[in-house]
This record gives sequence, C-alpha cells and structure tokens, in this order.
Amino acid sequence: MSQLPAKPANPAVAAFLRKVEAMPAVRPTSARRGRLIFAVDATASRQPAWDRACHLQAEMFQATRDLGGLSVQLAYWRGYQEFAATPFLTDTMELARRMSGVTVLGGQTQVLRCLEHALNETRRERVNALVLVGDALEEEVDPACHAAGQLGLHGTPVFCFQEGGDRAAEMGFRQIAKVSGGAWAPFDAGSAEALRDLLRAVAVFAAGGRAALTRLPGRGARAIAGQLPAPQNPAGR
Repeated sequence: MSQLPAKPANPAVAAFLRKVEAMPAVRPTSARRGRLIFAVDATASRQPAWDRACHLQAEMFQATRDLGGLSVQLAYWRGYQEFAATPFLTDTMELARRMSGVTVLGGQTQVLRCLEHALNETRRERVNALVLVGDALEEEVDPACHAAGQLGLHGTPVFCFQEGGDRAAEMGFRQIAKVSGGAWAPFDAGSAEALRDLLRAVAVFAAGGRAALTRLPGRGARAIAGQLPAPQNPAGR
C-alpha cells in the first residue's frame, strides 16, 4: 500500500524514550521474568519491517538483563486468516531462529484476533505488555478497542508502533493504546534506530514495571510515570 511520510514521534513518547535510555539498573521486584508479547504484521507490505524486527528483537532481551530478564512470545498474522504464536521464549537466538523461518504473505490485518489472543494469555498468566508493530488496521475499531480495554483491566497495556502514515490506522492504533493504558508511536520505514529504541523502552517497562520509572529522579520522570494508569498493587506492576 502507498505510505505517507511518517509523522515525528509525539513529545510524550520522545520524553519516555529519553528517560528510559538514562535508566539506572534496578533490581527485579520478584524472581519472575517480565512477559511480553511481540506481535508483528507479516502481510505482504511488511517484508522490510519484518527483516528489521528480526535484527532488533535481541535488543529487548539485552535491555532487561539487570531487571530480572524477559520472556517473549512472538505472534504474527499473514495470508488468509493465518495467525500463529510461539511459546514464551527466554533465548534471543531461539526467537531469531523462529522469526527467520517466517515469510510474509498477503492478507488482511488480524489485530483484533491478536488482542483476543493476548487477553487469553494474560488471563492464564499475567502478560506485562503487548507490542503491536504494523502499518494498517483494516478491521472495525470498536471491537478492537473493547478487547484492548479488557487487556487494560488485566494490567496489560498495548504499545502500538506504526510504520507509515495511514491516518485511519493511526486513529485506531491510538485508541487501542489509550484504552489499554499503553502508548502509540510512529517510526520511519528507514530508521531502525527508532524501532530499536521503542522496543527497548517497552521491554524495560515489561521487566521493571512502573517501579523502574518511578526510581528515576526529577520532574520529567514523574511526568512520564504519570502517563501510566495508577498501579493496582503496591509493586506497581
């Protein structure tokens, strides 16, 4: 599909990334690894971004070593109603191997199916964050927002990272992120660094939770922590 120039990241997300970059090592609040679902659109238009994601997924693991580590499930959709998800993995090489075995295939987006999958997963065991990487949203927004709202009630924020300038997709992704307690951010098709920083930031959030943000001194850190919903328990996870 044709793409408009990517819009610059909004100030709130940019500030969030700057603070996460400066985040000191934080001891994990429990022995449990953070759990993150990494969902990537694998329809035909996504080959370049899929290749970038394959190279960048290791950043999520590396960023969380001092926070107790991360367990990542890869989910993707492609072709005619094909949706797949791996087990939760703690080995970056295994995740890279599985990603390299996937080829993109034309089809409709399945964002709602992905949200419902994440909801089923977090009902079984808490998922700390869902990352959605894509360039289009071809489904009705209301059902997707309903599923995203349920994820928010279970403490699983959705972070939507959008490639390209599709306005309808932006509106839908922004609403999904908002009702779940997550965030939306664009990234440029030619900038691997932007996607790398976004993935690293959410990985740190998934592994360290709100507590990792609130440990940072200064007004800026408090403002960033204030973007997240109020914690539902003393640990702020």
